[in-house]
Amino acid sequence: MMSEQTPPVQPAPVDRVAVVTEESRYNFRAAAIVGFVAGVVNVLIAMRFLLRLLGASAQSAFVNAVYAVSAPLVAPFHGIFGDSASNGSYFETAALVAIIVYALIGWGLIVLVRILTAPHGTKPSVS
Repeated sequence: MMSEQTPPVQPAPVDRVAVVTEESRYNFRAAAIVGFVAGVVNVLIAMRFLLRLLGASAQSAFVNAVYAVSAPLVAPFHGIFGDSASNGSYFETAALVAIIVYALIGWGLIVLVRILTAPHGTKPSVS
């Protein structure tokens, strides 16, 4: 006896539509602005650290501008660790601590913006 084989059932055609998930909806612009500001602060402090480490002349207008702008940002971290100087170069540990602290604060603020601006009941996207 031959049994009849039934053809496989074909699924109904589905329209291909872009699906926007709730996971990715947060205020991207605000997070980007916070990240940009944190990046600028860290670049200024890193420039200060390198200029001091390499013994840049304080007579230069550019060097003075970098020192003047970054001084208030580094000031809270002076005295945490000792600094060392030799032959005109200056290893400023306060600047390194400031870079780490401001990077962590920037990261925390970005996460906070994402949490506060995500729609209620959604799972934040992994980054």
